[in-house]
Amino acid sequence: MDKAELYRDLKAEIDAVVAGETSVTARYATASCILAQAFKPRFFWTGFYVVDPLKDRELVVGPYQGTLGCLRIPFGKGVCGHVAATQEPIIVPDVHAFPGHIACDSATNSEIVVPVFDDEGQLAAVLDIDSTEHDAFDEVDREGLVAICQGLLTA
Repeated sequence: MDKAELYRDLKAEIDAVVAGETSVTARYATASCILAQAFKPRFFWTGFYVVDPLKDRELVVGPYQGTLGCLRIPFGKGVCGHVAATQEPIIVPDVHAFPGHIACDSATNSEIVVPVFDDEGQLAAVLDIDSTEHDAFDEVDREGLVAICQGLLTA
């Protein structure tokens, strides 16, 4: 099975598991788990940073699989904050070369971050996936993760 097909299968699995589930936390936890298990060990850290409704323009760590994550990230800071501010996915082949990178875990060498939008089109969270490998992510990963995130809060 090629990677694009795997992502289609994972999207179908995630959609089926979370169908009817009203808890956003449960949806994020399920997606984190399924993705982390499917791509282990390439996905070193897989999880969500959720827009904090009580703090303007700040992300707070949500459900994840992996080592300790940063607890809070301001919009515009690091890779996750960049995606929160721009609302566009990003692939970073070498996080050490990314201006303002926040090293939550020094073992991370590359990263992909994808925005998650609610039913009203508002930013709800970002999906953050880190790898210990350099240049671990490509356009197939981006397309697959964007598709998963597009249906995550509406499935």
